[in-house]
Amino acid sequence: MLEVVALGALTTFLMGVGNGAAGEMGKNALLSAGALVRRTLGRETPLPADPESRLALAQRVHASLGRDPRRAGEWALMLEGAPDTSVEPSRGAMPPAPWAFTNQEKVLRQLVREADRPWAGRPRVVLLSGPTGSGSTSVALRLGAETRDRFPDGQYYVDLRTASGETGPEPAGVLLRLLLEMDVDPDLIPATEADRERLYRKLTEGRKMLVVIDHTVSLAQVRALVPSTPGVLLVVVVSGPPLLLEAERVAVPPLSDRHAKQLVRKVAGPEYADRVKAQLPGVLERCRGNAFALHTEARLLTRADGPGTASDDRAPVGADHPVRTTARSASLRLGPDAARLCRLIALGGWPSTGVALAAAAAEVDGVTAARLLEEAVEVGLLDALPDRRYRFRPEIRRQLAETAASEYGLDVCAEAVRRMLEALLELVLPASRAALPESWRTEVPAEYRAASAAVPDGIAVLAAEVANVARAVVVAEEHGHTGTVLWLARSLWPLQLKAGYWDEVLPALRTAARCAEENRADERMAAALHFQLAHCLGEMRRGEQANRAARAAVTYERAAGHLRGEASAVELLGLLSLNNWSYEDAYERFIEAESVYRRIGPGEEGVSDLPRALALVGRHQGRALRGMDRLEDSRRCLERAADFFAGRTGAPPEAYNRARTLTDLAETLHEAGDDTAALARITEAGPLLPDYAAPHRAYLAGLRRRCEAGTAR
Repeated sequence: MLEVVALGALTTFLMGVGNGAAGEMGKNALLSAGALVRRTLGRETPLPADPESRLALAQRVHASLGRDPRRAGEWALMLEGAPDTSVEPSRGAMPPAPWAFTNQEKVLRQLVREADRPWAGRPRVVLLSGPTGSGSTSVALRLGAETRDRFPDGQYYVDLRTASGETGPEPAGVLLRLLLEMDVDPDLIPATEADRERLYRKLTEGRKMLVVIDHTVSLAQVRALVPSTPGVLLVVVVSGPPLLLEAERVAVPPLSDRHAKQLVRKVAGPEYADRVKAQLPGVLERCRGNAFALHTEARLLTRADGPGTASDDRAPVGADHPVRTTARSASLRLGPDAARLCRLIALGGWPSTGVALAAAAAEVDGVTAARLLEEAVEVGLLDALPDRRYRFRPEIRRQLAETAASEYGLDVCAEAVRRMLEALLELVLPASRAALPESWRTEVPAEYRAASAAVPDGIAVLAAEVANVARAVVVAEEHGHTGTVLWLARSLWPLQLKAGYWDEVLPALRTAARCAEENRADERMAAALHFQLAHCLGEMRRGEQANRAARAAVTYERAAGHLRGEASAVELLGLLSLNNWSYEDAYERFIEAESVYRRIGPGEEGVSDLPRALALVGRHQGRALRGMDRLEDSRRCLERAADFFAGRTGAPPEAYNRARTLTDLAETLHEAGDDTAALARITEAGPLLPDYAAPHRAYLAGLRRRCEAGTAR
């Protein structure tokens, strides 16, 4: 049997289950592996925190198997029954290159030269930089269009502007975006930065790929992406001063007057040749070779004369950046209502803007806001995104926000920001409630409750607004709207629980939890936010931080006298221990949580939730007992929970929770040697799963193989 359980296979398995892959079935595999490690080594062994520690654990387990053939057989079955978690990247698809691309062939040749030079062990990295609007993004996209044959294994483009805040996503978030761009199943993406980097390197090894990271603002964002294989070219695009990155540095220069004229004529088209000829000297002077400014001015030349189009009304030429000058010029082409709307929505630094936020900022109805937004797109002040969303270029947004402050005054601007924050609350609080309508964690203030019934897909609304919510938390704190900070963060609970948006929500939760502490918020609010923070950190495998936040949640709930909340927070501490293979501690926490739940008396808050809460904590007790090798006790706990979720105790049946509990029970029965009973539970669980539960089905298939092999022995 030992030749089956080779050290390499054992190492690969432990690396896989320990890498923090998301999803309920990833946690099941992790729990089963931890229980088997404990039985093999004869003692509780905490989950290794890094690949090196997992390798060391694999070596200890492998050495032990040489003295225990029966245990080696268990490991062989575990490895043979493990579901396939192999990942193959898609070929990717770069956005289209701009049609009017003009005279950056020299820059392109530099990029291609880096892709073709002798490898000699030196990573292929290009730092492509230029002033805002210089056309660095266009160069990168054109590179992708012209080098498809050089990179047959894939081309991947990640734009970091879609994140909240001026600093963009953290390094782990950049890796997440790139892996998603490679079409890696979210359930197979590790939770930690180190393991995401490891997966990235595995996917790129030996392949010929182009990776473009656009609008990079810090070295940390791309340090982990530097390729270690000769076929991968990493292009890091920076708008502004270059980063201190060890790379081939390629600057995107301004266009010469000759090529600037070509670009303007291309964009405007021959039918506007006379107008271009008349206006071209002023355009060249204002734009100073800036590709974006030239492109925008050329589009403006095609518009029929109207307010602000005469040459003497154009924005003055000064020392300002050409993009800012062009923004002023474009603003003059708008009517006063559209100009006011653009200036007001530029306040706050939103990653994107929808119609509802724009309508609130300008105090207009949604139809009017949509029309004014499209006018702004036509003159080049806004970029149109999918799903009726819009985005400013950073330099344009700053120029418009400064104009708003000078023209309208700080009080008017602050009131516009307040209206946008309120509009965001009106979007996300009903969506949060709609996503989890039965949960006490999504209870919202009375004025938002009725609207939740009209939200068809709360998760979709929250996902569309998550970057804005993260930004709004910061903006609301800056403006002193503490209550808004706390409720915005609270709204994110369904998104982190049901959709795994941990990287996206973490900054908002950190800020809101701190804000709750500093402002001595209501204990229940503070407890809820620390609970969300602990859950998020736990899913991201930041165990020590997660435990601190969970303990704070317990403290706040106790201070509030909220038994249901206290029990839930204690239960979370147990889950954190369970996922760290600390089974005794987990079991003690689950027993403590049960005792707190049982203190809820008749007529008290949470009593209606009590039977279900006890069933869930009973399931967790069964899982912990399995890790402790107390298999008979585990079976009894899990059978009681399965009966509850089947509706046999009078409660409404819950198919998915029943399927999860039956899967746990099958694991326990298998480890106890009763594979026939385990197979019966697997057969019972399968039909209960919803269509989207493909990872659970795959896990059940692997568990079935283990059990069938056990019956055949």
